[in-house]
Amino acid sequence: MLKSLEHLIQNHDIILFDAECVLCSAWADFMIKHDPHCQFKLVSVQSNLGQQLLTRYHFPTDQIETMLLLEKGQCYTESTAFLRIMQRLDFPYRSLKYARLVPQAIRDFAYRRIALNRYRLFGKTEQCYVVTPDIQQHFLVDELVT
Repeated sequence: MLKSLEHLIQNHDIILFDAECVLCSAWADFMIKHDPHCQFKLVSVQSNLGQQLLTRYHFPTDQIETMLLLEKGQCYTESTAFLRIMQRLDFPYRSLKYARLVPQAIRDFAYRRIALNRYRLFGKTEQCYVVTPDIQQHFLVDELVT
């Protein structure tokens, strides 16, 4: 079904992730396992849709240094994105919402240290994340009307 970019943004809570990053791909696996009701839709930043979303929210399309959460059209990044996602998952993960008591500057500093060194620390995959039919419902891969 063909949908506009704005329709997808308004009707889905979207997590954009780097599908070439081993850590980020593990994050996608974590979300598939711990979000059984598909509250969030995953989108690779390398995909056509991911590139359009990055452009729409004024992020570079060639090098992204943070996971993005698009929640009801609002864009969240870094530790705030992570904590907003965690608070919507089941216990014990929702307990991480209390990490919001830590000042955002400190949280984001720690987030950036990992994000900027993720390839060196965890590696880079030879191929992008593969979406198989059994996990398809966790991904947003609809064709867009351009």
